Amino acid sequence: MSYYLALKEVWRNKGRFLLIASVVALITTLVLFIAALAEGLAAANREYIEKLNGELIVFQEGTQLSTTASRIGRQRIAELRRVEGVAAVGQVGFTTVKVVPPDGSTEINVAFIGVEPGLPGEPPVNTGQQIERERGNNVIVDEGLVARLGTKVGDTIRLKVTQGTQEEFYDLNVVGVTDRRQYFFQPAVFAPLITWDKIRPDSTNAANAELVSNIAVVKLRDPAATAAMATKIEQEVKNVEVADLRTTWEALPGYAAQQSTLTTQQFFTFFIGVLVVGGFFQIQTLQKVAQIGMLKAIGLSNWTVSWTAIIQIVTVNAIGVAIGALGTLALTSNFPVTVPIMLTGTTALASVLALLAIGPLGGIVSVFVLLRIEPLRALGMAG
Repeated sequence: MSYYLALKEVWRNKGRFLLIASVVALITTLVLFIAALAEGLAAANREYIEKLNGELIVFQEGTQLSTTASRIGRQRIAELRRVEGVAAVGQVGFTTVKVVPPDGSTEINVAFIGVEPGLPGEPPVNTGQQIERERGNNVIVDEGLVARLGTKVGDTIRLKVTQGTQEEFYDLNVVGVTDRRQYFFQPAVFAPLITWDKIRPDSTNAANAELVSNIAVVKLRDPAATAAMATKIEQEVKNVEVADLRTTWEALPGYAAQQSTLTTQQFFTFFIGVLVVGGFFQIQTLQKVAQIGMLKAIGLSNWTVSWTAIIQIVTVNAIGVAIGALGTLALTSNFPVTVPIMLTGTTALASVLALLAIGPLGGIVSVFVLLRIEPLRALGMAG
């Protein structure tokens, strides 16, 4: 009986219920879009750090885990490699350069990352080969640059760098393509550390200068002992700070503030959804007090009345969420690669389940109102 009454009313008043379903669909689109934006921005900021083939990151002491302010030299790397429990250490350097497209279109900012071939920090390739040589002009590019330029293994890319007051151009050979490894919202180009040191904008190019990177990536013999090894390294190697990968990317400039802002927006969108759905069904209830009173007068139980309302709320809300989810999926799949939108399965599922809950939450008040309707009073026959 409850299902019949609920669905019959929805069908007889299609326009009215389609309106609220449309509002729920818009709220769903907004929530999923914010979730996709939050995930996309987070990934664009942390992708390279998150996918590092090591467990710990070593910074210069006093730099507050800043990958740009930190400086780690060869001497410190040698000390790290002597710490018992350390399997391998790789130097990694960061800077930003421009890639000049072959067709003369707008130059692209990329994260130019120096790595040591065969050591932690160098990404695995999906196609092509690893860098292998410590010196030379061979580089690995990530799929983000491939999507923007159509670059493939065997191509040559040209970097434009400002050194001092002069603009310098360097031609590098693409020997491998890795998955998306963005760093600070930019696609990545990986070069041997010595080549990176020669090309980077603030390079000294001094013949006897110590080769300095920004961080060191440490791979442990026992990956589960990250906390103990972090403490041990800080005790045995002077003037360093050690952090795990999550701590490192959460310390990236603006990361925490950005994510908290987007999370707050999602929370208020959910809150608005509860109010909108609740308000609609509250109005619906007030408009049919007489009908509910009549049904109760002829013997309809409170249980049936309440279940009818709940089924109606859940059905309309689910239709709206389904429309909104499908619309968002179509919308996000057509965004250009430069827009940081990433709707993962986990994020989408969590958001959809939360959205499905806003219907019952918003309509709970109207259910209580239905239960309190007195048949005689509703029919105007009370004394």
